[in-house]
Amino acid sequence: KPKLMCMDRVDNYPEDEPISIRPLKSFPLIRDLVCDVSWNYEVNKKIPAFKMDLPEGEEPRFTQADADRVQEFRKCIECFLCQDTCHVLREHELHPQFAGPRFLIRLAGLDMHPLDTEDRVPKIRKDFGSGMCNITRCCTDVCPEHIQITDNGIIPLKERVVDRFYDPVLWLWRKLFQGKSA
Repeated sequence: KPKLMCMDRVDNYPEDEPISIRPLKSFPLIRDLVCDVSWNYEVNKKIPAFKMDLPEGEEPRFTQADADRVQEFRKCIECFLCQDTCHVLREHELHPQFAGPRFLIRLAGLDMHPLDTEDRVPKIRKDFGSGMCNITRCCTDVCPEHIQITDNGIIPLKERVVDRFYDPVLWLWRKLFQGKSA
């Protein structure tokens, strides 16, 4: 199970078992244990920023429960262990089509924020490849911050995409009313 060297102790392991120290597998090796993770920062730049449109003079308001829901995703330390263990990125090398768990979590945090008005659902489906995740939970298992990446972030994102693009009632509604959304 991949872990961060800086967040683990050698005395947590049996003395008779070898400890393997390796670089991230999903990214090109630069030298020794150093990987080129610049792709992650390029993906991050493509995510539409937080947008809040309040009527003039209205104060932003939301509940503590709303704040708590998105706060979990802000704990991410961008270690990219979730990106490294994601088989879509590591084994299938689908970097151009799939943003990976780290950025699906960022998108979830923005999309679930009660004051954010930016509609990212079409981009989540098309540009960030939410449909490619098959919910193996390997990203959640390795997260050093214990973020419930799959259950609290990716699954709700996938549900929003399905509701918008694959709901048969909405599909019929759009067909009947010339592509107007419900």
